[in-house]
Amino acid sequence: MPPVGPERRAVRGNVLSPMTNAFVASMHDVASTSRIVHPEIDHACRLRGGPPAPAGKGTKRRAFGERRAASLASQRGIALIIVLWLTVLLTVVGGAFAFSMRNEALASRNAVALAQSRAIADGAVERTAFELMRPRTPESWKPNGVEHRWQDGDVAIVVSARDEAAKIDLNGAPEPLLKGVFVNLAGMTDAEATAIVEAIVDWRDPDELRRPNGAEAPEYRAANSNYTPSNRPFETVGELSRVLGVTPALYARVAGVLTVHSRQPGVNAQTAERDTLLALPGATTEMVDEYVQRRDEALAAGLPVAPFPPAQGFAAGAGAVWRIRAQATTLDGVTFAREAVVRATADPRRPFFALLWSEAERLAVRAPAAGEAATAETPVSPNPSDDARRS
Repeated sequence: MPPVGPERRAVRGNVLSPMTNAFVASMHDVASTSRIVHPEIDHACRLRGGPPAPAGKGTKRRAFGERRAASLASQRGIALIIVLWLTVLLTVVGGAFAFSMRNEALASRNAVALAQSRAIADGAVERTAFELMRPRTPESWKPNGVEHRWQDGDVAIVVSARDEAAKIDLNGAPEPLLKGVFVNLAGMTDAEATAIVEAIVDWRDPDELRRPNGAEAPEYRAANSNYTPSNRPFETVGELSRVLGVTPALYARVAGVLTVHSRQPGVNAQTAERDTLLALPGATTEMVDEYVQRRDEALAAGLPVAPFPPAQGFAAGAGAVWRIRAQATTLDGVTFAREAVVRATADPRRPFFALLWSEAERLAVRAPAAGEAATAETPVSPNPSDDARRS
């Protein structure tokens, strides 16, 4: 009986004709180049006794496609993360740019407002000088420290003028008056004040002769100073800080009552500030406070001011040199204050010239009391506490 099943297929595989074997071999080659492996070709290859048909390009491309799909999926995840980070980065950059533009806009607006307030304050100084040079009438402005207010558009302006003789001149004041400055204001002893005053006189006099307690060039060299006395009048109040024995704290205490512009030997007590009056020999705190109160009441009522007894020996009349302070404040709060010392002249082409032109400390502006007109023609009385401030 002939074999059946696999044995028969094996026997048949062994007895295939040469032509059949050639056909199977060609099918094997076709399978190796085909996109897919056909089942009949694979079966023929197995009947021939050879290896199964190799996987063709179709199988390899499917595997490559699967790997590529997995790679693309992975790349899509990375791309999403990159897009998110770029979005965050652009948001931060955009926010920083917007914040920077806002700051620049605010800075530009503040710069414009400051320039506006500076120009208006400078104009207010010139307007005040013009008012002071007008013929004197009961309504005219006077250099007595009274504040004048007006509005220029959205800018509030406050100005005041004071006779420069209200301060003590470093070059013209006698020694007793200078000594009172350091004793009454700085709290120095009589001997300490004498040494400072004589050093001041040695600085401003033209000779090299040293006073008993003063200081000339040898004393400055002995103190390891890299400068010596100028032996000429003080050009600025700041030059006082170079005098031997004058410390920064001492200078800060007395500088507010001193000047180099009045060229007066005394003080105009009718316009002097509280600290200046305290520096007068023989003046007490009670006397000064009472006099300042009576003086302010007289100024507010437009009445003449009584003289100050301790100032009788150091009296000085009102001169043509004024210290003007003007402050301009815009609607958004930008404030500029100008302080100038001007001297009037008889030349109509140049009615005054400035001896000092500087930025002043900004002060809080007191609101006008009820019934007071905030105009240039109606003076507003200053706060009594302002007499202790430097105008």
